[in-house]
Amino acid sequence: MSDLILTPNPVPPPDVNASLADVGPSRSLASDAWRRFKRNKLAMFGLVLVVFLAVVSLAGPFLVQDPLDTSGLAKQSPGNGHLMGTDSLGRDVMSRIVYGIRLSLFIGIVVTLIETFIGILVGAVAGWRRGWVDSVLMRFVDVLLGIPYLVLALAMVTIIGKGVAAVILTLAVTAWLQTARNVRAGFLQARETEYVEAAKAVGVSSKRIMARHILPNVFQPVVVLAAVGVGSAILAEAALSFLGVGVKKPAPSLGLMISESQSSFSSAPHLLIFPGLAIAMTVLGFLLVGDGLRDALDVKDT
Repeated sequence: MSDLILTPNPVPPPDVNASLADVGPSRSLASDAWRRFKRNKLAMFGLVLVVFLAVVSLAGPFLVQDPLDTSGLAKQSPGNGHLMGTDSLGRDVMSRIVYGIRLSLFIGIVVTLIETFIGILVGAVAGWRRGWVDSVLMRFVDVLLGIPYLVLALAMVTIIGKGVAAVILTLAVTAWLQTARNVRAGFLQARETEYVEAAKAVGVSSKRIMARHILPNVFQPVVVLAAVGVGSAILAEAALSFLGVGVKKPAPSLGLMISESQSSFSSAPHLLIFPGLAIAMTVLGFLLVGDGLRDALDVKDT
């Protein structure tokens, strides 16, 4: 009787698609960042605050009276037709705060866009070219960083003059330094990676490598600095206007309102409290959003 050869039942190959299905649907970097951002309660509070202030700045001017209207009684307390009272000239404080928030957001956003562009340009050139180009640019940045920010801004305003355009240019020229340093550090690190060397080997131009391969990888600190930079620019504009070298009168600037209320604080404290709260809320909102973006865009934070 011949021996029976027993063969084991063949094991079916693993279903790759089923294994991938168990892992779950893939998520993009943006969706992962938003998921982490939503878990941060302080960041969400800051985002709600920023959105609320943006809505106020856009819709508020259609709902309040002319901020230059002096028909009201001087230094009227909150109430009696003026929710936040009136100033020393009879102008409605709430109207001026609404227009002041609008002006502050405009200045902060424009300044941030300009300084981010300058910082990316200088940092990218310094980090990519290295050598004497890097040394000259970074020593120039170091010199400017060694000068107190307010002193540098005051000097710029003295040269350029007062007004919204002058304030924007002054703040933009003096606010790009930290962005440039962060972008340079990212370029120095990224240019030594294998994918950059591979792009060089196949003849990809330097501009394309910088724009398509390196810049997206250093974008995370730039976004965080931009979010925080809006709040910093708003605070700096308020400081310059408070010192009398920023926005010209009678423009409804929050810093200018605080400056004008100094002599009336004992008799009309609302003239200082309400503009101060508006500045604090605006700056706090952008700082919280910036902190939330920093944590959300950190790929190591899982």
